Amino acid sequence: MKQKFKNAILNSSILELTQFIKQKSISLGFTSCGISPVRELSEQSKNLESWLVNNYHAEMTYMERNKEMRINSALLLDGAKSIISFTFNYFPQELQSSNTFQIAKYAYGDDYHKVLKDKLHTVLSELKAFDSSIDGRVFTDSAPILERAWAVESGLGWIGKNSLLIVPQKGSFFFLAEIILNKELEYDKPFFKNYCGTCSKCITACPTKAIIKDGIVDSRKCISYLTIEKKGEVTVSELADTPYIFGCDICQDVCPWNRFSKPQNEFVINHTLKNLNKIDFKNFTEKQFESIAQNSPLKRAGFDKFKSTISIK
Repeated sequence: MKQKFKNAILNSSILELTQFIKQKSISLGFTSCGISPVRELSEQSKNLESWLVNNYHAEMTYMERNKEMRINSALLLDGAKSIISFTFNYFPQELQSSNTFQIAKYAYGDDYHKVLKDKLHTVLSELKAFDSSIDGRVFTDSAPILERAWAVESGLGWIGKNSLLIVPQKGSFFFLAEIILNKELEYDKPFFKNYCGTCSKCITACPTKAIIKDGIVDSRKCISYLTIEKKGEVTVSELADTPYIFGCDICQDVCPWNRFSKPQNEFVINHTLKNLNKIDFKNFTEKQFESIAQNSPLKRAGFDKFKSTISIK
């Protein structure tokens, strides 16, 4: 009887903690929140190894490091029990003109790393106030963690043929973020279904044929990689004469699921960026770039890379 009473108290606290996390995620503007138990993603190990062996990661050598952590997130936190996965909508209210050089929508506004980490730290600090024995770490595109795989494990959506997470009835224009906790929680069921069906619009639309097969992208051909991560200059032929100078949204723009995308008002387009035409971009100075990029994902590429990409257009 005593053990049953203890289990009832334990289950009650787990449920209360889980409900608090879900409610807090909504209040902070996250679109969805799912929770899964920490485990080794053994089924992802072969996929990751194959991707690396085929050199699909190109010059992103950091993908070769900490492979054990990518597969086993328990190594990221002592006593890790749960991974909380979040999505945050970045679909903009306003778009650039179609007649100018294009920047991926996620880079329209402030640097999402800082914005989302601040929100995650708010959740974690309140959890610690709720229970002083709680310990955790926050992540958003900044550590060896398979974010999309954990989002699927947490029931948030499935991996599309373009390798991005697709949230049912919401699309794919989302930032992903995580908190790893040393506490057990109520867990969501993994998202087992894939609703891409026979659709291959993203594969067909990719001008550089970077999507090798369902869910596999060769970074060496990907416009996002070429305009941001690749060291040195790119050529006209590599970019297939696309208008993109930072990142790329082509495979998302053609995805039928993104007809459900709804504008948000936190990551708004930089006013200066919105009004730049092709001539303005061609005459772009380093001072202008620093003014726009100082709190933006654009700083990832840096002025020299940004300017050299524009120069071949």
